[in-house]
Amino acid sequence: MEFTSRRYADFVVAVLVGRVNHTNSPGLTEALAPLLEAPEDGVRGIVLDFAGVEYISSVGLRVLMIASRQARAQERTIAVAALQPVVGEIFEISRFKHIVDVFPTVRAALGQYSRPALAAYDGPGGPAGS
Repeated sequence: MEFTSRRYADFVVAVLVGRVNHTNSPGLTEALAPLLEAPEDGVRGIVLDFAGVEYISSVGLRVLMIASRQARAQERTIAVAALQPVVGEIFEISRFKHIVDVFPTVRAALGQYSRPALAAYDGPGGPAGS
């Protein structure tokens, strides 16, 4: 699994690529930790871009559940966007859509939560503005 993140105003967009399973879920925990441990940095939330995630196991879902609880305790948001059909089915079957907000696109998620983040994402330096 690959993980990259970039800040857009008051939100971070984290892009995951590959499979999220027992083998690499500790890596996801480690990658999310710095994003969740600094509430004073002005970040109000995280959008996880799952467009490149082809599978997520129950262990991966557990990592997201723990991250969601931690974010909520800090009055932050975690959302997931752009689920592939197989991953969307896993979220549906596990009822995980009740644990984190799910959006069709990163843009839709940012639009729901933060106009400044959406503007930065759509701007010349963001992926939507490129």
